[in-house]
Amino acid sequence: MESILQKIRVDVNEDIYLKDPFSSDLGKEIIRNSIDMMMELGFENFSFKKLSAQIGCTESAIYRYFENKHKLLLYLTSWYWGYVRQNFIFGTANMEDPKRKLEIAIKILVKGPIFTKNDFIDPLSLRRLLTDEAAKAIMTKEVDEEYQKGFFNHYFKLGEIIADIIKEINPRFQYPKTLVSTVMESSLMQSYYSRHLPDMTEHQPGDERRVDFFNQLVFKTIANEN
Repeated sequence: MESILQKIRVDVNEDIYLKDPFSSDLGKEIIRNSIDMMMELGFENFSFKKLSAQIGCTESAIYRYFENKHKLLLYLTSWYWGYVRQNFIFGTANMEDPKRKLEIAIKILVKGPIFTKNDFIDPLSLRRLLTDEAAKAIMTKEVDEEYQKGFFNHYFKLGEIIADIIKEINPRFQYPKTLVSTVMESSLMQSYYSRHLPDMTEHQPGDERRVDFFNQLVFKTIANEN
């Protein structure tokens, strides 16, 4: 199963990029180096000028792939949630118990993908980046227009899959999408707190109890809706 996912690419909305970065060696270098540099410098201090110096190409060459660094971050965000969705689908193939499916979904959201080897992007490095920077891809003045263009479809499709599982467990539960989006966002935020604002959480980086917390949060919330 992991060998299959290792070769699978994630299709990202074509309006996010100008040229498919995985269509050339330079494009692949742009993606891989941008993840490392954004983690090191932060999104605000990252620039295509610095990226071009790191890769050894002209700045204009990078602009042939992405209009700006915001679109690059959108690409990385979309790729990650698309990969997580693939992980969940493959990880629950032929599984019938909805409660077990939901447990796996929570584990993936909280800890990251089950299958972590990929020929295109290191999913765990990308998750560490998005823990710090993902909100900057969404909380912008352009978000309504980008929503209409479908830039966040991978994110929504994953949420819909998990929401449907919640409805299967308890058809009377009224807020499955709200609960799922809360877990999707807060799982990243709790990772951020544990790394940068430890007084905001009991959990430390890599703490396995974080999965237990979200399991209790989700399953108790569903059970209380009758």
